[in-house]
Formats: sequence, structure tokens, C-alpha cells
Amino acid sequence: MKYPKMLIRQRRITIVKISRPAHVINDELQWFGNSLDLFNLRDKDRSCFRVFIELLKATKAQVPVSSDELAARLNLSRGTVVHHLNRLIESGIVMVVKNKYILRGSNLQELVDDIEADSLNTLRELKRIAKDIDEGMR
Repeated sequence: MKYPKMLIRQRRITIVKISRPAHVINDELQWFGNSLDLFNLRDKDRSCFRVFIELLKATKAQVPVSSDELAARLNLSRGTVVHHLNRLIESGIVMVVKNKYILRGSNLQELVDDIEADSLNTLRELKRIAKDIDEGMR
């Protein structure tokens, strides 16, 4: 199922170059999220990673999930889940569809393609503004 592209005025795109781990799926998923600066060291119980994994499963099944469903599945408080969902939404990788959540794109490769397009659009805009500023300073 294809969901509409997100309309977000402000989005934080962070990419961190990290050495790729051995081919162990959990390690690779952790690496993927760390490369997008999704998970932080303060998250001792890896709750954001767990939310991300549940959203990935929901995306694969094409079934958005609510924050209550995520909280119940992961044995986390709804507040913790909502906190992580807001961070994932801010990063531009999670969409809200009828008060439920799903990863942007139908798979991880499409998600990265969307992030790449966002990054290129942002860089084009920065370049245009930089040109305007340079011309205004002459």
C-alpha cells in the first residue's frame, strides 16, 4: 500500500558514518538506526530501537499501528512510545496515518531513497539561498 508523501515544514536529517557490522540482522538494524542518529546512548533499554523494529514489521505487513498497540506489544508505557514516535516523526522516517504510525516508504530501501531526496532538496535550497546571500553582499 502506498501512503501519501509527508508534508513537514521542519525535519532534522542526521547521517552518521559508522562501520557496518557483520551480517547479523539485529546488528545491521541497529547500525541502520544509528547511522540515521535515531537511537541514543541514554536509551538503556533500547526502547526506541524496539519501537523502530515494530514499525518495520507493521510496514512490511502494510498495517499502521497505534501508540497503544506499540506500548502493549513492547511492554512500554504509552508515554515512552509517544516520545520515541515523536522523535522518529521529526527525523522524517515515520508517518501518521489516521492516528496510527508506519514507516515512511514500503521498505528500508525506499525509506533511504526518500531521505536521500529530502537531503538533496535541502541542499539545493541551501545552495539557492547561499547564492542569494552572496549576491546581496556584493
